[in-house]
Amino acid sequence: MKKRFLALFAVALLGSGAVSAQSDDCVTMAALAYDDAKAKNYEAAYPALLKVKEKCPKYSLATYQYLERALEYKIDKASGDQKKEFIQQLIDTWKQRLELYPDKTEKGKVYSDIALPKFDNNIGSKEEQYKAFDKAFTEDKENFTSPKGLYAYFDLMVDMQDAGKRNLQDVFDIYDRVIDKIEEEENDAAEDLAPLLKKQENNEKLTSKEEKQIKYAEINLSNYAKVKEALNAKLGARADCDNLIPLYKKDFEEKKTDIAWLKNANARLSAKDCTEDPLFVKVSEALYKLEPSASAAYSLGQTAEANGNYSKALQYYNEAANLETNPSDKAKIYYRIANNYKDKGNFSQARNFYKKAVNAKPSLGSAWLQIASMYAQSANNCGDDAFTKRAVYWLAADYAARAARVDPSISGNANQAAAAYRGRAPQKSDVFQSSYNPGDAIQIGCWIGETVRIPNQ
Repeated sequence: MKKRFLALFAVALLGSGAVSAQSDDCVTMAALAYDDAKAKNYEAAYPALLKVKEKCPKYSLATYQYLERALEYKIDKASGDQKKEFIQQLIDTWKQRLELYPDKTEKGKVYSDIALPKFDNNIGSKEEQYKAFDKAFTEDKENFTSPKGLYAYFDLMVDMQDAGKRNLQDVFDIYDRVIDKIEEEENDAAEDLAPLLKKQENNEKLTSKEEKQIKYAEINLSNYAKVKEALNAKLGARADCDNLIPLYKKDFEEKKTDIAWLKNANARLSAKDCTEDPLFVKVSEALYKLEPSASAAYSLGQTAEANGNYSKALQYYNEAANLETNPSDKAKIYYRIANNYKDKGNFSQARNFYKKAVNAKPSLGSAWLQIASMYAQSANNCGDDAFTKRAVYWLAADYAARAARVDPSISGNANQAAAAYRGRAPQKSDVFQSSYNPGDAIQIGCWIGETVRIPNQ
């Protein structure tokens, strides 16, 4: 009883300014309902919160926040028609919150939240479910960040295409839209993570807030990596060259002066490396002639590379990088340039472009993994003696571990590589027998030119 009195008193104090026009009944009902909700006694809180929502809809945003939790609890326990009834109540709650508290509600998140239970419980037609997600994306893309929601948005389009209600180009359009959004979110998470990982690598103490930030960023990166994998599996053979080439070949003559169409065809053919078919050259040259864009230059670079003209390819790739404004696409170009230099043994130039790729797209863990590989390959050439040569592997392991942290989609291979590199580095007994101590810095020479610290093993 005392607890309820204190809860009532606290709510009255906190809301005194905002509820001066409210009746005493609203204050009392809300205090008791909120008390039960805070205690997670949702069976008792549910009817009380419904009453507050009905009688005092503008009393407090907390009504809607607590009612959302209570309804999610009820939905989890219910089945059949009762479950659908609770789902509809939850949707109505979100809608009313958005109507009454628009400045404190993220529209894209709410629309996505409304769409998801319809998708999960097969409420409405595929078209209706799809439109619910499309509303979230088109009206507030910034706050439509749900990994599951983004997957459902694409999944429904594929299902409609399979049913003959959409064409293949529609599928590609939504795929590109969703992938771009996921990569934006991955980059944001990786950017937040980068300085914190640097602190960890330097053995600096992290605050509890920073540790939570790392955990949150890594969870997000992992979830988005899983969604990308699922999207690509769902797209499957639809994006194979065998499907793409006939799709674009039949319209080329009609569309060869249509820049938007050429860009779309060029991007799709380029992404799937359909570069050996003459259609790819035609599309790339037509686009470059009409608009010497980044995508057109990149495609001509692919063609030159396929023909063995590597210097011409690099010329086109550099032009593409200079023209490109999309960070993820710029990273792709830099990565391709880096691979060319790496294949030719020019590791220093390759590293420069891998780092440019990561600067453009912080979640591109494969770039760090490539640098790790080059360091490992150079171990015998970049030390003064057997110990410092093997110390290069510590540096390679650090880069491989960083790749795993920023890009969960390659974490398995990256962590395996890091473990292998650590196995080749000096072990505890080697350090004991050397002139070095744990924590000492070793300057790595030759093209690497970096410092690595002996770990406290």
